[in-house]
Amino acid sequence: MSGAQPRTAVIIGAGLAGCLMACYLARAGWRIAVFERRPDPRAKGYVGGRSINLALSVRGIAGLAGAELADLVVQREAIPMRGRMIHPATTGPLVFQPYSANPTDAINSVSRAGLNLTLLHAAAELPGVSFHFDHPCHDVDLEAPAAIMTDPSGAIVRAQADLILGCDGAFSPVRLRLQKTDRFDYSQSYLRHGYKELHIPPAPGGGFVMEPNALHIWPRGGAMMIALPNRDASFTCTLFWPFEGEHAFAALADRAAVEAFFRAHYADAVPLMPALTEDFARNPTSSLVTVRCAPWTHGGSVAVLGDAAHAIVPFYGQGMNCAFEDCRELAACLAHAPRDQAGALAEFERRRKPNADAIADMALENFIEMRDLAGRPDFQYRKKIEQALHKHHGDRLTPQYNLVSFSTVPYAVAQRRGREMDALLRAVAQRVPPPVSFDQAWHAAIVAAAEPLLGSITPIEPAGAVSVRP
Repeated sequence: MSGAQPRTAVIIGAGLAGCLMACYLARAGWRIAVFERRPDPRAKGYVGGRSINLALSVRGIAGLAGAELADLVVQREAIPMRGRMIHPATTGPLVFQPYSANPTDAINSVSRAGLNLTLLHAAAELPGVSFHFDHPCHDVDLEAPAAIMTDPSGAIVRAQADLILGCDGAFSPVRLRLQKTDRFDYSQSYLRHGYKELHIPPAPGGGFVMEPNALHIWPRGGAMMIALPNRDASFTCTLFWPFEGEHAFAALADRAAVEAFFRAHYADAVPLMPALTEDFARNPTSSLVTVRCAPWTHGGSVAVLGDAAHAIVPFYGQGMNCAFEDCRELAACLAHAPRDQAGALAEFERRRKPNADAIADMALENFIEMRDLAGRPDFQYRKKIEQALHKHHGDRLTPQYNLVSFSTVPYAVAQRRGREMDALLRAVAQRVPPPVSFDQAWHAAIVAAAEPLLGSITPIEPAGAVSVRP
């Protein structure tokens, strides 16, 4: 690489990570060619029916901020959600579980399609960035390095660059090429659950039909439905059900069975979903996979990031946020060592791999929490204890969820804190049973019961935060 010439990169994948990475590199003076197997969404639009809404949190905002895009995305795309709204299986009141003792803490519902278009337009406006759609990648020449695609006519396209980046998702062709190299570790693990998207439209006169500033959950023990708000006052609902069994996709053979099943298990949602049976029949049922691999880089000139390196299940809402952290970290490593690209890629993997493994584990654990535990009185009580102790002790007892969603503390550190906090909460709940009312006396009893256990909590650096204009 000559210092007089701009460095060049080929990015495979024009999804969220690929577009954001193109923005980072373009701002650093690189020339970037982005190749995508799908048609250009600016002309064709995105196909709905299988896209889980995304939860943008502090880590993702930090990733966007590094490319000067945070304010634009938050203002244009985001709806804040300050907690979970639990819909019980039987008749009864809804239960709101705040995410944090701080009422300003929120995760943000964003549309995947809308966010992808925003990032695509932002990247395309920067000098040195070109997009090539309908160009599926088939192979990578690791030594050149070069990516090999076909264009819409079927002709072979070979794109050589200083750096090849695979931002091409859980079934990445770039990673597939790396899997053929010696001593490459790879694993994939599917859940026995799949997902299907449904829809709740706005009220007839406009406006939301449910509380918009919450993530709605219908936990049903082994299965669940969630709903996230959209800017048009609709909700995107997602079923997370087993493929086989009683409360499962395979159990519903026709539209009459679908309607009867929902009236039995999701009764309060049925009046809000006029196209329920049509959506259930039309929208695909998709699988959920966790991917782990190593190494993420090869020869100092090829790397994978985002889902291509560490696909995770969506139950902590961190897949996109983790990918955006990847982009920021990789850009920082490359900027710090402009004459040592191999060293920069190695440092990127060293920083990110343990944290990607940690959030993969936590996402799987949070699925159990959301579908099985969130509706249980004993779990809800421990959450009240957690919020009370966090409010009393501040950063000293920051819960795992807060560290993951409202800070930039490394995922691995948040995971360790979660283990410690879980043990403390169980011990306190045993010492102080649920009260008739959660008054000052109860709060004092909780604080006193926790005091001798505080030595089990390892100190950590204060949680990072990113500020954007509302």
